[in-house]
Amino acid sequence: MTASPSESAYPTAPSTVPGVEAIVAEMTDAIHEHRIQPGAKLREDELGDIFNVSRTLVRQALHKLEHSGLVTIQRNRGAFVAKPSIKEAREVFEARALLEPQTARAAAERASAQDIECLEKHIEDEHAAIHRNEMGLALKLSGDFHLEIARIADQDTIEAFLRQLISRSSLVIALYWRRRNAICESHAHHALIDALRDGDCNSAEELMKGHLLDIFSQLDLRDRPDGAASLKEALKR
Repeated sequence: MTASPSESAYPTAPSTVPGVEAIVAEMTDAIHEHRIQPGAKLREDELGDIFNVSRTLVRQALHKLEHSGLVTIQRNRGAFVAKPSIKEAREVFEARALLEPQTARAAAERASAQDIECLEKHIEDEHAAIHRNEMGLALKLSGDFHLEIARIADQDTIEAFLRQLISRSSLVIALYWRRRNAICESHAHHALIDALRDGDCNSAEELMKGHLLDIFSQLDLRDRPDGAASLKEALKR
């Protein structure tokens, strides 16, 4: 069967035409790194031009992003970067406060020397991003640090929940942070690493509780206007 003109306009060329998963990955990074702000509209035609793909592929990518909680799709209005409400912001951190202290305790029981090295590398990368003033990237790396602790704890189900919660936390902080130290402060992560290295379960649990409370206390939970930015610039194309 002959391909339709709209589909044949996009030849197979892996080096220039990304697939759905590649589009999802690139947009996920841009959202987590706050190059695309919460509330920003994601126009299918504009994204199709940026990625040089059909609107069908763009639509598939947007639905995957919706499934992961990063995008909301509204009937007759289109797709937008998710914009958590103040109520959701509170709920996200309440859920993290219930899960992560126990995860830190379990990680302290299991952490190997290789695990500690991995966590220290995360901190180095985060500091480098902050020094380059790439605050969105630093926040993403900070979230990855928390996911690494869940991985070390070997709690697959909880890790899956945390992945979604931390993803939402990134959007919450993009909207509501009031100081740059809403990004996980270095001393908190260093203290957690020390507790994991020493196998100190009680300290790891208490440090995580205090750490999450500190992050939440730095949020200014008032309404913010929608973010506005060029998608082409945000996606570096």
